[in-house]
Amino acid sequence: MDLKKLLYASLALSVLLPFALAQSGKNPPDLTGVWGPLRATGANAKFAPPAAGPLVLKPEYAKPYEARRAMEAEASKRGEPLATGGSQCIPYGVPTMMRIASYPVEILQLPKQITIIGEAFSEVRRVYMDKPQAPVEDVAPGYYGRSAGHWEGDTLVVDTIGIKPSVSGYQGMPHSEKMRVTERFKLLSPDVLHDQITIDDPVVLEKPVTYTLAFGRLPDYEMVEFVCDNNREYADEKGIIRMKLKDK
Repeated sequence: MDLKKLLYASLALSVLLPFALAQSGKNPPDLTGVWGPLRATGANAKFAPPAAGPLVLKPEYAKPYEARRAMEAEASKRGEPLATGGSQCIPYGVPTMMRIASYPVEILQLPKQITIIGEAFSEVRRVYMDKPQAPVEDVAPGYYGRSAGHWEGDTLVVDTIGIKPSVSGYQGMPHSEKMRVTERFKLLSPDVLHDQITIDDPVVLEKPVTYTLAFGRLPDYEMVEFVCDNNREYADEKGIIRMKLKDK
């Protein structure tokens, strides 16, 4: 092989090797940084997430769920929205904390643990990498459950179990302690991240539901403290949000 061919071969190897390693999971992409909800318009339109799948509840859960949604819509139309966990300083938990209005999330990536911090309410998730997931009956139910992660090529796959039923689910859906949340994080470009979320609950759902969140990198953003210690909202006897005019 002459010198020119050797040079070209070395150059090609230097370009392709990082990509090949990322695909194999041996050198995964670094997701560290602050990510805000992406407005998929203009130049970002090509990064728009796919449409969410249908939310199909089993009949015994569907009727009360639809009744609750209708009640919420009517209350909002009257200008008297019903109380939510957020309005009462209750953590959103998984998976809702991954998208709260326009608040960003921060990802801190280490080989053995990936930490995800939501600015809203300063919620924190810990993803334990390359560890087996525990049996659901061995996980104490909580807001964030237990998350186990691994890389499949350049995609971070996160399996979460142990979310207690009192935590409001996707679109306010009910769920059981058997709910399982599977996320697939993938960079579509250096500054665009998708989080595909699939929720499976054999007790409540007729079939799993999947939706995708799109994030854009915020390179210069500094996360701020969000502590719900001065909340003046409360729910009256009808569940309507009211504002305390003074402390009692």
